Amino acid sequence: MLTYATRRLILSIPTLLFISFVIFMLLQLAPGDPMAQVPLTVPPEVKEKMRQALGLGEPPLVQYWKWLVQVFWTEPKIFIDWLTRDSFLLGWLPDTALYQGELRVISWQTRSPVMDIVLQRIPQTLWVVGMSYIVGVLIALPIGIYSAYRQYSVFDQAGTFITMVGFSIPPFFTGPLLIVIFSVYLGWFPSIYDTTHEVRDWASFKYQLQQMIMPVMVLALQTTAQLSRYMRASMLDNLNQDYVRTARAKGLSESIVVMVHVLRNSMIPVVTVIALGVPAIFGGAIITENVFKVNGIGQLLITALFANDLPMVMTLTFIFAFLIVLFNLIADILYGLLDPRIRYD
Repeated sequence: MLTYATRRLILSIPTLLFISFVIFMLLQLAPGDPMAQVPLTVPPEVKEKMRQALGLGEPPLVQYWKWLVQVFWTEPKIFIDWLTRDSFLLGWLPDTALYQGELRVISWQTRSPVMDIVLQRIPQTLWVVGMSYIVGVLIALPIGIYSAYRQYSVFDQAGTFITMVGFSIPPFFTGPLLIVIFSVYLGWFPSIYDTTHEVRDWASFKYQLQQMIMPVMVLALQTTAQLSRYMRASMLDNLNQDYVRTARAKGLSESIVVMVHVLRNSMIPVVTVIALGVPAIFGGAIITENVFKVNGIGQLLITALFANDLPMVMTLTFIFAFLIVLFNLIADILYGLLDPRIRYD
């Protein structure tokens, strides 16, 4: 298992490099000029100097190489300094564009380091997106298991109807719908997520829960609809297998047969959906974060796209690609833990 994981980690390096190169070249073809937002009163020679400072006057391959050095060399050193709370790597001043004389990845829109902005937005995304995914998984698995065990029952038919609704209705519809119902008419929850809110006591904690409920519900509905169908189909496939009849013939209780033998084998394909859904839900949160004004990664990506902020878009899309590669590896490793027949020799 360790050898397989090491080999996959090594192979993921050229994979990520190829993905980053493709993303960079595609963004180079995007129309627009990052200097378009500069006031018209700025002289042309000053604009030219600003373009050179942003690296816009260099060939694309040179820009790509500088981006690689900044992402894979400069930013990891800063991250180590941040973890150790000590500038043992010759110094780092937060919120600055330079580190040991090396230029960091700079946002064209804010003129500040991209990774500093990302680290500021990640907690908000984890609060909403992470919680919604956990809630969706915890709801979907029991629904899928019980729907398969009680196939064609009232519960199974109701679950099928709800999941079809969850698949059919997109977040940009369910989000405003919940705002109209629960914020405008009922007044139960705030319509805008306050990212500056701090939890200090029970009242502030209660408000935090109130403002999280609607965006978490929107994202959890998508997760529940998808995972419960996968879980149900996988359980139905295993409930009719010969080993289930053999286990029942041996006198094992129904709970042990279903919750131990059938569930373990049924989780093997579902693990892939759960693992790959982690980076996918970050991408899906782009719409939800904009609907509820959550100051997270998704809203940051939309803002960067409208502002033609290529370094920000490049870094965020590469982070998504990195998450997909990472959770692919995690899913493959979990295969071996769930199914002893799988060997990585």
